[in-house]
Amino acid sequence: MINLRLFPSRRLAFYTVRLFVTRSLAVLAGLVLILMTLDLLGESGKILAVKGNGEPELWKYVSLRIPQLISRFLPFSVLLGTLIAFVGLNQHSEVVAMKAAGISAHQMLAPIIIASFGIAGLAFVFNETVVVNSARAVLAWDENDYEPLKPETGILTNVWVLSGGDLIRARHVGGQNAGFHADDVTIYERNNGALQRVIDAEKAVPQGPRWRLENVRIYDSRMNVVSNAQSMSAMEGVTPQQLTLARVDPETTSFFDLRRKIDDMERAGIPTAEARAGLWHKISGPMSSVLMPLLAAVAAFGLARSGHVLLRAVLGMALGFAFFLADNFSLAMGNVGAYPPVIAAWAPFLLFLLIGETVLIRSEE
Repeated sequence: MINLRLFPSRRLAFYTVRLFVTRSLAVLAGLVLILMTLDLLGESGKILAVKGNGEPELWKYVSLRIPQLISRFLPFSVLLGTLIAFVGLNQHSEVVAMKAAGISAHQMLAPIIIASFGIAGLAFVFNETVVVNSARAVLAWDENDYEPLKPETGILTNVWVLSGGDLIRARHVGGQNAGFHADDVTIYERNNGALQRVIDAEKAVPQGPRWRLENVRIYDSRMNVVSNAQSMSAMEGVTPQQLTLARVDPETTSFFDLRRKIDDMERAGIPTAEARAGLWHKISGPMSSVLMPLLAAVAAFGLARSGHVLLRAVLGMALGFAFFLADNFSLAMGNVGAYPPVIAAWAPFLLFLLIGETVLIRSEE
C-alpha cells in the first residue's frame, strides 16, 4: 500500500537532507577554493603593481571576491551535491529499499526541496547584506586600478552622462546629501557633434544649478591650447540624481534600493528594462536552488535498475547546465528590452520546473 504522507519517515527525511546539505556544501567549498585561487593568480599582479600594496591587499581582495563566488556558484553546487547524494543512494540500493517501503519519488524529494527553500532564503539574505556591498567595493577598487579608495557611502565608478550635446564622465561618485561629490571628472564640450573643449577636473561639487570644478585642466581644440585653473563653474543643469541614476547595476544594489532607484529612473524618463529584470532576478536567482534537486533527481530513479546510473547523472547535469544557459540568455534579452522583465527573470525557472517534473513523472511515477 502506498503511503500518501509527505514525510513517511522522519528518520529518512533527516538522512536525505543531511546527505544533500553536506554534499552541496562540500562541492561549494571546493569550487570556491579553486576559482578563488585562479582569480587571485590573475589579479595579484595588478594589485601588487600598485605602490604600497602587499599581502594585506591580497587578503582584502580575497575577502571581497569570495562572497560573489559563493552567490554565483551556490545553485550549481546544489545541483552537483544533489547528484552526488542521489548517485550514492542509488548505488547502495537505498532508493530500491525506500520504494519497497512504499515511498514515492516525490516523497523522497520532498525533504530536499524543503531544505533547498531554506538555502534559497539564506542565499537571498546573504546577497542583500553581504554580496552587494562586496561587489560594489571590489568593482570600485578594480576600476580605480587597485589604488586606495576613500571610505564613503554610495560609491559609483565610471559614470557617463549626456547633458545637451556634452558628454560628462565621472570616474568616481560618492557621498550623500551635502557631502556628494564627483572625482576625476572629464567634460567633452561639443558643438554640432564637433569637439570644442576637453575639461579635466580633480573634483566636482554641486553648487546651485552648476558645479564647482577644482584643479582644472582645459584643452581647447580650436586653439590647440592647454590651460589650467584652480577652480571654475560648469555642468549647468546637471543634477546629482543624474549621476547616481546614470549607472544602476543590480549586482551592486540591494533589492529595496534598486526598487527605489527604478521609481526615480521612471520619473527621470530613463529606461528601466535592465534594472527591472535585475530586480526580479534577485528573487528568481536564489530560487534556482529549489529547482536543482528536481533536475538532479533523474540520477536516482528510472533506468537506474538497468545499470545506467552514470548516464542519468550526466543527463541531470546537462539539464542543470541548460537551465543556467537559458537563464543567462533570458536575462540578457530582458536587459535589452526584448523580453518583459518578469518573463526574463522567471521564464527559465518555470520552463525547467515543468521539464524536471515531466521527466520525473514519466520515468518513475
